[in-house]
Amino acid sequence: MPDTIQTRFLVAFPSAGDRPFRLDVNATLPGQGITAIFGRSGSGKTTLLRCIAGLQRSQEARLVVNGDTWQDADTFLPTHKRPLGYVFQEASLFPHLSARGNLNYAVKRAGSECPPELIQRVISLMGIGPILDRYPAQMSGGERQRVAIARALLIRPRLLLMDEPLTSLDAARKQEILPYLERLRTGFDMPILYVSHSIDEVARLADHLLVLDRGRVAAQGGLPEVLSRLDLPLRLGEETGVVLRGRVLERDERWHLVRVGFDGGEFWLRDAGDPLDQPIRVRILARDVSLALESHDDTSILNRLPVEVAEIAPDSDDAMALVRLKCGASHIVARLTRRSVDHLRIVPGKKVWAQVKSVAIVK
Repeated sequence: MPDTIQTRFLVAFPSAGDRPFRLDVNATLPGQGITAIFGRSGSGKTTLLRCIAGLQRSQEARLVVNGDTWQDADTFLPTHKRPLGYVFQEASLFPHLSARGNLNYAVKRAGSECPPELIQRVISLMGIGPILDRYPAQMSGGERQRVAIARALLIRPRLLLMDEPLTSLDAARKQEILPYLERLRTGFDMPILYVSHSIDEVARLADHLLVLDRGRVAAQGGLPEVLSRLDLPLRLGEETGVVLRGRVLERDERWHLVRVGFDGGEFWLRDAGDPLDQPIRVRILARDVSLALESHDDTSILNRLPVEVAEIAPDSDDAMALVRLKCGASHIVARLTRRSVDHLRIVPGKKVWAQVKSVAIVK
């Protein structure tokens, strides 16, 4: 199957404890865009990435990347022969080489002449032109990680693996580097597998989501569809919510707001300067959605949407419930008290109004 990444890995780790870890993954992922591999610590995210890189041997294995077999019962490409780039939690730059020297190492490793325009494009994309002559000890954590990503890109990989590349950075450095990671989605035509346990990073970067739980695939699919599911074993609590893809339709300069349309309705939200017709992502947390039986104008909540109750599920908090709502071709999720669900007689199929108190642009 072209334009897909077919993965099958079975790895059992012996353990002296009662619950030895076992990775058992059989999944077909998109061969383009960013796929986030998401799950709590110990769910097998890094182990899966190491299997894909050829760093971890597997009792059963099959890896086909966009039509090329890298590993199966008869084939095993060693790591150095797999056309992939790997970005670790730590930048892992050569300390005795400048940023430019680290990039030159990648160019040589690629094994064929690298077009100068590609080198300049990568330097520009990652914004590292001003620091090319600095050594790793002279860079911030965010600068080191940007150089590490640039180095991985200059290998000219057919697959880029990123293992929690922001974990070692503080909040300010994370916000500094996230826009550069967003550029990878449109700047390079290659699939990216991005391991993370941060739902904020996933919401901002991912096109596709693979959720691991105890070494197995708990869910996978497009980001909006998976995040709206109520049957995931991985509970997000206050971070439960959905991501919708939309476009900027109108700008209200008087009130500094924009009207964003999505497949199911429209929102007014704070103007972040995005041009008209610009594709954007919006994130709606379940805690910011309330329900009413009718649309009310005597409220400060501007965003009210007619919806249909699709599903109700218990929350990790015994006092709360999660309600999945169908809004056109999209879904949003509300987090309500069980008492409110009973009071409004919320049941699947019921038509209600969703009142959205806050919508955040995540680009």
